[in-house]
Amino acid sequence: MQEQKSEEMVASSSGMKVHQIEEYKLQANDVIDINIRTTSPELNLLFNDPAAANSSNAMRGLADGGDIYFMTGYTLDDDGLIELPVLGELNLLGLTTSEAKTLVENEVVKYLNETADSFVRVRLGGIRYSALGEFNRPGKYTILQNRVTIFEAIANAGEMTIVANRDKVTLIRQYPEGSKVYKIDLLDDRIMESDFYFLRPNDLIYVEPMKVRELGTGATFIQTFQLLVTTLTLGVLIYNATNNN
Repeated sequence: MQEQKSEEMVASSSGMKVHQIEEYKLQANDVIDINIRTTSPELNLLFNDPAAANSSNAMRGLADGGDIYFMTGYTLDDDGLIELPVLGELNLLGLTTSEAKTLVENEVVKYLNETADSFVRVRLGGIRYSALGEFNRPGKYTILQNRVTIFEAIANAGEMTIVANRDKVTLIRQYPEGSKVYKIDLLDDRIMESDFYFLRPNDLIYVEPMKVRELGTGATFIQTFQLLVTTLTLGVLIYNATNNN
C-alpha cells in the first residue's frame, strides 16, 4: 500500500487519451518513397534506378541537412502525377499510401509471368513542416518518420522561446482543395484527442509572442529590469541626499 501511495504522489493522470488518427491522403508536392522488388532480377533493374539511391548528389544532399527521399523519391506534381520507370505516369492524388501501393501493384503484375512474384512498398518520404515565430530555431524541417506529434515537431525546432504564447498557436494545414487556419491551445490536454496532435505533411506552425515582449525578452528583459532597479536606486539616493542637505 505504501508503494502505491508513493506512486500516486509522484504522478497523476487525467485518464487515457484516445488519438484521432485519420489516414493521410496524398497531395500535390508530397514526396513518397516507392520500392519495387520482384523475383526477376531483370525486372528489378527496370523498375528501380539503383544509381539514384547511391548517387553522390543524394548523399551530399543528406549531408547538407536535406533528406534522401527528396533526392531519390517521387514528388507528386500539381496534378498528383508521378512517373515511374517502365510503369509511366500514375495519378496518386487523394489516395492513401495503402491505396497507392495497391495501384502500383496492379501495374507491376502486368509485367510479371505466372511464376514471378513481387513486393511493393509505398511510404511518405518523411513529414515536412515549417515552424515560424517564437521558436528557438525557426525554419523548414523534415522528420524521417511516418508519424510525428506536434510536440515532437516543436522539440525538433529547438522548443519555443520563453515568451511564446502557447495557448494561441496557429496551424495552417493543406488540403487538396486549399488551406485552412486553426487556432490551437497547447496547454489543453484535449489536443491529444484532436486531429492536430499528429502533424501532416506541409503543416505550418506559427507561434505569436506574449504581450511581455513589449518589455523585452530573455537577456533584454533582464537588462530592462536591471535598468529599472538601477534607476530606482539612483532616485532613492538622490532623494536621500537632497533631504539630508
